[in-house]
Amino acid sequence: MAKKETKNFILRVDADTMDAIEAWAADEFRSTNGQLQWIITEALRKAKRLPKKKNQPSNDNNHE
Repeated sequence: MAKKETKNFILRVDADTMDAIEAWAADEFRSTNGQLQWIITEALRKAKRLPKKKNQPSNDNNHE
């Protein structure tokens, strides 16, 4: 399976928000980074803004 490409960026978050994210991550047995990725992905999914997956099977009838 191919590994997904990731992009790094700096995020500034106030201390109280970061504490809440870290506690939530611990409750979910995730890293803080994993929790942030989950929060962002869920927000994008709910807003119907996630890009379509590239690996969807096509309906080609080309059987070579």
